[in-house]
Amino acid sequence: MNVKEALAFADEVVFAKTGKHLDDMQVGVIEGVLKRQKYGDIAQALNCTEGYAKDVGYELWELFSDAFGEEVNKLNLRSALIRKSRISNVTGGVITGHHVTHNHVIGSVNICTSQEESPEFLRGKQRAKMEAIQRLQAIGLSDEQIAQCLDMTLEEIRQVDLTE
Repeated sequence: MNVKEALAFADEVVFAKTGKHLDDMQVGVIEGVLKRQKYGDIAQALNCTEGYAKDVGYELWELFSDAFGEEVNKLNLRSALIRKSRISNVTGGVITGHHVTHNHVIGSVNICTSQEESPEFLRGKQRAKMEAIQRLQAIGLSDEQIAQCLDMTLEEIRQVDLTE
């Protein structure tokens, strides 16, 4: 998931939750966090105080935590967005808490493996796959259908089943 895709999904989640799109300051904070910048650098780029950038971030983390049903903060924003966007794309809506809001979905998100991905990122990716598989099994899809939906092999689906 690149920064542009993450911002689009974050905007979709915020809109589903509040009825408002991200403003410039919120976009700047999310973009800075996704680029692993410190609040001081984010504030400088946004021409505001570090304290204000932190306040904007705090409000966003609270909103995402509420929408996703899990704690979201500066350190896990990327992995939370990846997990929830994968589930959202599979279910055809935006995850808000424990419910799925069906509205405009912004395409599929391609998650590419690179050597720069951290172990935390890779664990988040694996967790997202497991959550998606469990949700699809819960609605009655076969392993073959799940493999097709998630563009995975049948063997990969069955390996995830065994690790639960």
